[in-house]
Amino acid sequence: MDRRLFLLGGALLAASALYLLPGLGPKWQFVLGLRATRLAGMLVVGAAVAVATVLFQTVSRNRILTPQIMGFDALFVLVQTALVAGLGPVGFAGLPAAAKFTAEVGLLVAAALLLFGTLMGRGAQDVPRMILTGVILGVLFRSASGFLARVMDPNAFAVVQAQSQASFAKVQAGLLPWAAGFSLLAIMAAFLMALRLDVLALGRTTAVSLGLAHDRVLRGALALVAVLVAVATALVGPMAFLGLIVVALARPLAGTDRHVPLMAHAIAVACLMLVAGQWLFERVLSRQSTLPAVVEFAGGLVFLFLLLKGRVR
Repeated sequence: MDRRLFLLGGALLAASALYLLPGLGPKWQFVLGLRATRLAGMLVVGAAVAVATVLFQTVSRNRILTPQIMGFDALFVLVQTALVAGLGPVGFAGLPAAAKFTAEVGLLVAAALLLFGTLMGRGAQDVPRMILTGVILGVLFRSASGFLARVMDPNAFAVVQAQSQASFAKVQAGLLPWAAGFSLLAIMAAFLMALRLDVLALGRTTAVSLGLAHDRVLRGALALVAVLVAVATALVGPMAFLGLIVVALARPLAGTDRHVPLMAHAIAVACLMLVAGQWLFERVLSRQSTLPAVVEFAGGLVFLFLLLKGRVR
């Protein structure tokens, strides 16, 4: 095992123990169960977002893009807004959690595959058009969400705001087996196709000359991105810039663009960042929902830094 990856794994174990064990109190079983649920949610989301971002940057051949640019987060917010507007706060609260989660994941994956399948008719030549269409659809979804929010009851709007913001306090134990199962299968598939992804990253002309079924591998990678982003978003809400920060830190640590070490380092960095950050804000600073906001702010700064430094490709 790479020494840096070993150190990251050790730091993650230490951060996890620090998050789980101190200050349990007399009701330690309840508190430990609650913390374990949130910790598992952080690990699932961190791994899913990290691998999805690596795959998307390989497909787009651009290091400042994340899958969320395709409008996944905007579609998720629109779904929440439409459900609250149609059912009301009471009806929305009464929806079965498992059915709602499955429907959200299915809708996000279906929308992504429809977009990818429609626009990827000419393979890599359609990647820029796909990205641009995703950006436009994101604007459309946000506009529709804003319109519904303006005409709904203030109490219902408060529910929409709570559901549309990323928070690990929303992780439900009953949903974790499904989220972890979907994510694990997609991540395993990504590692199994890592060698083909290495060739894919060389560009269409080179990859085809080396015998790679370029378009098929590209569509497979995009399908895995759709599943991973959908699971992470439906579980905790949209976190647009988490993947950008994670992969930007993982590349110099991995010291290579080969996908096996890069994805492994990205997973370790993402999980460590979420667990350590949540411990800091929840225990030291006594805040419950600050971490996603800080991640978004830091991600914006990383985006500007990479853009100004010219580290796009």
